[in-house]
Amino acid sequence: MDPVIQEETSGCGIAASAALAGVSYREAKRVANGLGIHAEDKTLWSDTRHVRTLLSAFHITTSPIETPFESWEALPDKALLSIKWHREGGRPFWHWVVFVRQGDHAYVLDSRKPLRSHVRQDFGRMKPKWFIEVHD
Repeated sequence: MDPVIQEETSGCGIAASAALAGVSYREAKRVANGLGIHAEDKTLWSDTRHVRTLLSAFHITTSPIETPFESWEALPDKALLSIKWHREGGRPFWHWVVFVRQGDHAYVLDSRKPLRSHVRQDFGRMKPKWFIEVHD
């Protein structure tokens, strides 16, 4: 699976969905916009329903629940993670990333534009709050 770089500051949910679907950011944004999902909408990274709706449009199913993060070893082979979780005005916000495990190799796809590498293995630096399992 390849990383997809977000083109808007709040486009991490669109980029994570694009990576999981194997499409470009532009294509995922086109589908998202057609569903009424826009990167400018802050609920894209403070509510899970938009990303779930977008993934469903790509025929990707997810767990119906958010599971608290316990450890990297306990994660399923594919998951959406909420990192950089915080509250603003009483509302939760986070950054979406994709966790992938293939055999003994695990990594995170992070869409944040300024990163030197969008394939991350610096697990100690990321502090996931919870995850959503992605089914194949």
